[in-house]
Amino acid sequence: MDIVLLSRLQFAITTVYHFLFVPVTLGLSIFTALLETWYVNCGSYEKRLKIKKLVKFFGTIFLINFAMGVVTGIVQEFHFGMNWSEYARFMGDIFGAPLALEALTAFFLESTFLGIWMFGWDKLSEKQHCICIWLVAFGSNLSAFWILVANSFMQHPVGYAVEGGRAVMTDFIALVTNPYVIGEYSHALFAGLSTGGFIAIAVCAWKILNDEESRDAFTRVMKLAVVYTMIGLLGVMGSGHFHAQRLAELNPMKLASFEALWETEDPAPFAVYADINKEMGRNDSEFLIPYMFSFMVHNSFHGEVRGINDLQREAMEKYGNGNYIPDVKGMFWSFRTMISVGGLMLFVVFITAVFAFFIISEDSPKKLSSPSPMWSPESYWSPSYIWLKLLPFLVPLPFIANSVGWYIVEAGRQPWIVVGLQRTAQAVSPNLSTGEVWLTMIGFTAIYLLLAIVALFTALRFIRRTKVTEQTD
Repeated sequence: MDIVLLSRLQFAITTVYHFLFVPVTLGLSIFTALLETWYVNCGSYEKRLKIKKLVKFFGTIFLINFAMGVVTGIVQEFHFGMNWSEYARFMGDIFGAPLALEALTAFFLESTFLGIWMFGWDKLSEKQHCICIWLVAFGSNLSAFWILVANSFMQHPVGYAVEGGRAVMTDFIALVTNPYVIGEYSHALFAGLSTGGFIAIAVCAWKILNDEESRDAFTRVMKLAVVYTMIGLLGVMGSGHFHAQRLAELNPMKLASFEALWETEDPAPFAVYADINKEMGRNDSEFLIPYMFSFMVHNSFHGEVRGINDLQREAMEKYGNGNYIPDVKGMFWSFRTMISVGGLMLFVVFITAVFAFFIISEDSPKKLSSPSPMWSPESYWSPSYIWLKLLPFLVPLPFIANSVGWYIVEAGRQPWIVVGLQRTAQAVSPNLSTGEVWLTMIGFTAIYLLLAIVALFTALRFIRRTKVTEQTD
């Protein structure tokens, strides 16, 4: 593999790994803040004690994830100078501004108040302590905003000029109000709610089944978790639909690629399946739903959607000879994986809501308990037991959706690293060797795998051993 492909692969591995933790941070920070708000405004002493323990419980899971996110995120900063120095030279004036603001206005805010929240339980009033976790949640989501401001410029450059062979910022307000930011940020925010909520549901399911002392507390919080996750999933779908419609104007090549639409059509069909032949610029076979793609883009069964081949010709006229078509097959199937997994998550959360609100709270402890050596067929085949047993195994679903979604975002702008301004092949460091990239890629992968094992073991051990009861500590 050449140096460009190796560097892309290394950045993909480290970025996707980092992005496993980002949505959890976004979602669990808000979920923990909502729990503490419930605690502050709750009535009886017994309820307050139990909810306080729930806040600490989910707050600890958030802390483990936050630590992993910080450790893996630091590596991204070094990539720009070491593997992509030509990108840093060309884009430093613009890309550096939102990254600096992310550190100054977001990371310092969330890390400072997270420390105060961790050690301030007995030193602050309840309302002051609750404000701290809301500031952590605000800082976490503000951090995502600044990162996506920088990323949105790479997808749709605005507010810049090229001077002396470098891109320089001419309008900071245009950078922040880039129309691409709205779709990317809203989609990431709701993906965070979905991911954090789905993890909360899975944890509640395990605790209800396996921790009789804590069952009542987690049965209650399960109801909050399913509502929270449902809001996130509906938001993801709505924001994704909105962003896809904007892509018709802002990045039509990406839109056409994840639908494998080779020729401009009006009305345009939606391809459920396609045997993609990129070399010939066509699909050898496909299963189509007529009019549906036009409806998705224009909210009407009629409307032109530009195809890949026409967009390739336009790009060649504008930028010169070259291949401006991304990995169509990867984009096509990644998009379908994302929406399929999202639909499955919506189904799972809906069924869980039915159980949480109408069935689980009414089942007897005997029916909900894990089968003991004296288990009966009645308890083992209880619908509640079967469904709760299944939920923890579905935790990978949001991570799969997030990862393929991030692939669509980044792979969809290839062969550009900054659309229309700099190609990926022009951005790699000139003195980098393949041996150096292989060495660091193997090292990062091994270290990240070890960190993942440690973090997962720590989280699971904490979940298993921590009780949430009315008893004082």
